[in-house]
Amino acid sequence: MLIGIISDTHGTFDEPFRRFLEPVDELWHAGDIGGGLRLAAQLAEFKPLVGVIGNIDDRILSYDYPPYKLFEREGVKILMTHIGGYPGRYDTQARKLIDQFQPDIFVCGHSHILKVVNDARRNMLCINPGAAGIQGFHIVRTALRLKLENGKISELEVFELDKNL
Repeated sequence: MLIGIISDTHGTFDEPFRRFLEPVDELWHAGDIGGGLRLAAQLAEFKPLVGVIGNIDDRILSYDYPPYKLFEREGVKILMTHIGGYPGRYDTQARKLIDQFQPDIFVCGHSHILKVVNDARRNMLCINPGAAGIQGFHIVRTALRLKLENGKISELEVFELDKNL
């Protein structure tokens, strides 16, 4: 199963990102969708969408996109929330969820900075896909693709686009 991972679109989902994510089977969005129901519907029409609400999102989105989501794909347990942090610097609520659910993959957004790091203590891969949108302090817009198969993660790919393009 090929997975696309994005965050912090802030109302923008344009052609370069569509092309990069076209081959994926499912799209994960780690919050700050922006654009309300309109963009969420566009994303869900583009690919099957699993997402969480972010701190800038209209609360109406919380009916379909909760503050955190625990799910499994291809024998891999995934926990996703918007504000999460990374090993040694987890957000307090995120750390509680991580300790409670013990996922194989933890996905978050919010920082606008792409970061993929292994939490060896928890045997967990932490993924922040950075920001796919144009709003924010980041210079490069980013997205990720990875393959999940039989409990294994492979073929991680990074997409980068200058924010001014």
